[in-house]
Amino acid sequence: MTPKPPQGGANNPGIVFIITMVHSTFQIDFNDLTIDLKQIENVLGYGEGDDREIVNAVVEEILNEPELFSNIRAEYKIYDNIEFVSSDKSLNINGINFQIHKILFGQLKKVESLAVFLSTAGEEIGIRTRKAMSEGDPLTGFIYDIIGSIVVDATADLMQSELEIAILSAGRKITNRYSPGYCGWDVSEQHKLFRLVPDNFCGIRLTDSALMDPIKSISGIIGIGEGVRYNPYRCSLCDLKDCAYREVKPPE
Repeated sequence: MTPKPPQGGANNPGIVFIITMVHSTFQIDFNDLTIDLKQIENVLGYGEGDDREIVNAVVEEILNEPELFSNIRAEYKIYDNIEFVSSDKSLNINGINFQIHKILFGQLKKVESLAVFLSTAGEEIGIRTRKAMSEGDPLTGFIYDIIGSIVVDATADLMQSELEIAILSAGRKITNRYSPGYCGWDVSEQHKLFRLVPDNFCGIRLTDSALMDPIKSISGIIGIGEGVRYNPYRCSLCDLKDCAYREVKPPE
């Protein structure tokens, strides 16, 4: 299918994207992510009645910094050539084997296609996090880091929503998204995942240690099929106990 010219997203005209049924790219404006102070407070762990004046002042200053989130991007590429291997609970995508283990195998085994995706908040948030830390301001550095995580997660949410809209029009549904490093899927398998996407996919580089640069980036897979479903957000599926988002994100 020939890519369409850049246009607004299905629900928000501010999102610029190029879409085909197999490969879509998104350039997203920060204002389209609808991130607010309350959401950031929840991730920071504030409860009712807590004094948050100093921290909120830092948060608001950061959110108003020009050019901080000038390169928010997401992409996905869909593969139909997939195979599930019951003997070792693994998954083959386009001939590449992924040891996803039993939790993800159980969540994905009914899918017919898979979208391999990447999203990023851009490099500037990481630069400013490191700068604040090196200048002896760990509070500001920590808040930069948290906001970067929220932005990249919201970017992936928006990309996934656009994928769902495209897939529903073809009579199919999507699963949750799953990333290396979670639910027993070893983070080192990001090297395999990056073999399935074009060079400079979403402007993200993978280091030898399987970390992404920019650091505030996410990679993973989303299942597609007629008999699949999206489950409410469930931390019980994942064994990453020290996740900043654990039991914070509300059910959808």
